[in-house]
Amino acid sequence: MQSPAELDFESWVCPVPLRETPSVVMGHGGGGAMSGELIEHLFLPAYGSAAAAELGDSAVLSAGGGSRLAFSTDSYVVKPMFFPGGSIGDLAVNGTVNDLAMSGAVPLFLSTAFILQEGTALDELGRIAEALGAAARSAGVQLVTGDTKVVDSASGDGVFINTSGIGVVPDGVDIGPRRARPGDAVLISGDIGVHGVAVLSCRDGLEFGTTVESDTAALHGLVAGMIATGADLHVLRDPTRGGVAASLNEIARAADVGIELVERELPVPETVRDACSLLGLDPLQVANEGKLVAVVPAESADEVLAALRAHPLGRSARRIGTCVPDHTGMVVARTGLGGSRVVGLPIGEQLPRIC
Repeated sequence: MQSPAELDFESWVCPVPLRETPSVVMGHGGGGAMSGELIEHLFLPAYGSAAAAELGDSAVLSAGGGSRLAFSTDSYVVKPMFFPGGSIGDLAVNGTVNDLAMSGAVPLFLSTAFILQEGTALDELGRIAEALGAAARSAGVQLVTGDTKVVDSASGDGVFINTSGIGVVPDGVDIGPRRARPGDAVLISGDIGVHGVAVLSCRDGLEFGTTVESDTAALHGLVAGMIATGADLHVLRDPTRGGVAASLNEIARAADVGIELVERELPVPETVRDACSLLGLDPLQVANEGKLVAVVPAESADEVLAALRAHPLGRSARRIGTCVPDHTGMVVARTGLGGSRVVGLPIGEQLPRIC
């Protein structure tokens, strides 16, 4: 056995993705720390004063006359294109609708842009288009403009979709990540990690012994019920890439608060827990597509929870934590054994091509 003096520490290699890389890697698209660094150190300096100051799921813009519009855009590259409970088609509608809803907006219009790989079967494209149309009708949004491009068979991977959306923000609604305050309650609308595990279950060689269906859904109706309570909703986020961990870390940093979770209150289904245990994943870092995180004043928590539970998409809602003045910018979970652990922002992408 070597003594400490004989060990060559300089040759050790960290197994996580390198943070300094001369080219784009998959982790840059994972919604974690590498994504944040790409935005902060490359895009924002390049954009300069043309960039918006607030970086949220959607931008809230003045439309004149006191009215406000929410605008959002997102791209979908999920692999495989069809998975239990959904497809890239309905995901492309629900994801952008939800980004608008997280600012309290009523979604109205979407654009749809397709990038198609040469050789993609038209019957598959037809199924995707039908799913997209059905999701738009269900959400009550109109598809008002779009675009289609085709790339050669060596340059793509099936179907990629971009959707952009516009919605109207009701008067008096002010929702944003910087509004979280110490003492606020942190709520979740239901089980976490379901979408990520559903997509993983379709990938080669992965079987979890049971079918897990994606939770993909449009959440604007759920948000409307929360707004109708009259509670002052401080923050709403849909924890997609990077999961609940990424969303809460972003809120903690934006508002300069700490967030303390109660681990036993986290609603992780047994199937998700088992799959994450098998793969060495943290359920808090697994993507969701039909859940929301809410930060609300403590005195309004019970009322908002009741509104969530009254909606089919929020029946399993619960309080999972509290904003605190300590360890600002960090998320900490109290374990069942009385200890605590830091819930960090994912470095890169645990689960590539999940949405």
